[in-house]
Amino acid sequence: MKLWAKKQSGPPVWWSNMGACLAVLAVLAVPCRMLTAQSAANMPGTAALPGARPAPTARATPEIPEYLVGPQDLLTVQVYDAPDITGEYRVSSAGLLILPLLPGPVQAAGLTLPELSERVAQKYRDAEIVSHPQVTVTVKEPREHSITIAGAVKTPQIFATSRTASLTDVISQSGGLADDASPSATITRGEAGLRALQESGGCGPLSRDPHCGPSFSVDLKQLLEAGDPALNVTLYPGDRVNVQHAGVVYVIGAVNRPGGFPLKTGQDEMTVLWALALAQDFTATASRSKAMIIRKNPAEKGGRQEIPVNLKQVLAGKGDDVRLQANDILYVVDSTQKRALRRAAEAGVQAATFGVIYHW
Repeated sequence: MKLWAKKQSGPPVWWSNMGACLAVLAVLAVPCRMLTAQSAANMPGTAALPGARPAPTARATPEIPEYLVGPQDLLTVQVYDAPDITGEYRVSSAGLLILPLLPGPVQAAGLTLPELSERVAQKYRDAEIVSHPQVTVTVKEPREHSITIAGAVKTPQIFATSRTASLTDVISQSGGLADDASPSATITRGEAGLRALQESGGCGPLSRDPHCGPSFSVDLKQLLEAGDPALNVTLYPGDRVNVQHAGVVYVIGAVNRPGGFPLKTGQDEMTVLWALALAQDFTATASRSKAMIIRKNPAEKGGRQEIPVNLKQVLAGKGDDVRLQANDILYVVDSTQKRALRRAAEAGVQAATFGVIYHW
């Protein structure tokens, strides 16, 4: 009995042998698990096990190109701790950005927003206006989302829109044509308009439609007066409308109201008699037989042409009422002899008046 108790004081021998066997089995099982994981990873249609090398990923999606600042973009420029500089500024047609306190404009077109932010900050550092400027530039109104109308309209402006509009609608929203508007407007297509017309198939390579090009003219007189629907073109965001100025005719010399007179919209033509009427007729000392039209002509000596006009014959219906062009100058000569006689008459009237007052 004692011997048995002594032998039972430690763990049984069979228990120790069992622990050694389990350890051996654990070591042998490791290659089996590794083989199983590798086999599963190589088997098609089997998910990778934890710890296995991931399968090669598909080709990455190309990154979206960064936005490039363009002319007519409306930008928000934020300069930290500088409220007098922070604000909204529009890029000019030449791609320049004019900011407060800077001695010159900043070239903005073609730059990304981070590049422009850094350039603006560098300009303020170089000008020693802000020592450590923190600048952030964002786009509030890109040109691609607007239609621009400029030139001879009453209210030139940029309409923020993401939809199409007709030419007459845009002219109406700008207040209508100015008094000196010419009967022609030039439309410059933006990228959105060119892309939409190409995708629609209406402006293919063989199209003869004059409104399919990147830039074309529209007869405003025919559109607004005759109401030709074919001329009421559809405008897309990014398009630009420029209404040309018709020009001015100048009347100088011996007239009662010398000055410049615009060739107004809807006016068929400006003639010598019409211009003379706008100048409120010639004066009493005007030489009716001596007048001339001075017209720019690069082919002539001095770059100008002098066309004689006999106002006396024109008024009598015996001479041609010459049609004037933009920037023409109608010069009515002042007769020296008539002016001298008039001054003598005025002097005589003054002397007689003085004598009457003196004797009285």
